[in-house]
Amino acid sequence: MHVPDGFLDAPTSVATGVVAAAGVALALRGARRELDDRTAPMAGLVATFVFAGQMINFPVGAGTSGHLMGGALAAVLVGPWTGVLCVSVVLMVQALMMADGGITALGTNITLLSLVAVVVGWFVFKAVLVVLPRRAASVAPAAFVGALVSVPVAAVVFTLLFAVGGTAPVETGKVLVAMLGWHSVIGIGEALITGLVVASVMAARPDPVYGARGLAVAQDLEIRKAASR
Repeated sequence: MHVPDGFLDAPTSVATGVVAAAGVALALRGARRELDDRTAPMAGLVATFVFAGQMINFPVGAGTSGHLMGGALAAVLVGPWTGVLCVSVVLMVQALMMADGGITALGTNITLLSLVAVVVGWFVFKAVLVVLPRRAASVAPAAFVGALVSVPVAAVVFTLLFAVGGTAPVETGKVLVAMLGWHSVIGIGEALITGLVVASVMAARPDPVYGARGLAVAQDLEIRKAASR
């Protein structure tokens, strides 16, 4: 969902830039409560994984592209504040070094792919955990739903921004249909990947997973009979 330069008018781009700057500033403060010796290495791995996933782009229409976002995945693994920072750093590197998304549209892309995707993915994840049993096995299914919902929500927010300040000669209704159509499919793929990655990490090393904090981790008990003499 990288928005290119000039796709939104200057006032809208400036407004999303201000929102993105404020969101990143808050994330910098909030991440201090999430990062420790265990989660700091995980944050680097998450940023690398999101970067690789976002490099697989395909056209959606009207000058935009679709790809995996990684917002819910980042939020569950390292926390929402750190997740915002991870995705934002990826977007900055892509815009500044790879011309992916555009410089003037960087604020818009951070708002959509970082703030909206991470925040929505995290709150949906937490909401699903409320209705599921409070155990480690519920983390991966909740992450699946968070990712599934976060992608189309980001697409809807983009359409609203386009309706306010879009410069391309495309009807808003057509943009909405294209964005929701493609990103509903992308959401399913992202949900599957998110669920599998979170389940794999939980099986191997659940303790650094931020979304699993406070949940009981099942332990396999091995019962041995005393040897007879």
